[in-house]
Amino acid sequence: EVQLVESGGGLVQAGGSLRLSCAASGFTFDDYAIGWFRQAPGKEREGVSCISSSDGSVHYADSVRGRFTMSSDNAKNTVYLQMNNLKPEDTAVYYCAASFLGIGFQPDEYDYWGQGTQVTVSS
Repeated sequence: EVQLVESGGGLVQAGGSLRLSCAASGFTFDDYAIGWFRQAPGKEREGVSCISSSDGSVHYADSVRGRFTMSSDNAKNTVYLQMNNLKPEDTAVYYCAASFLGIGFQPDEYDYWGQGTQVTVSS
């Protein structure tokens, strides 16, 4: 059974930090690109960062570049999203997802999704 399980969300003040984790199982982790997405109430799901399965390169959305860092521990089948200098506009449910096709920020390209973890940033 394929599973992606996010953890680490919570409530934090603006300027604070959180570290999200995504533990994967049930598929060959090394063959899939992994992405972080977020969805705020009333808004479309948007890509935040993704890591390529082919070369390990990491890509970021402009809105988070310089504040968020994505990393991967392939031995643990786990990816992380370190979020620093959080802003109220970062408030959303954060999802991790796996894509066999490769790297990108289009949700339709992703095959498996986690259940999400809530991040709330207060001003």
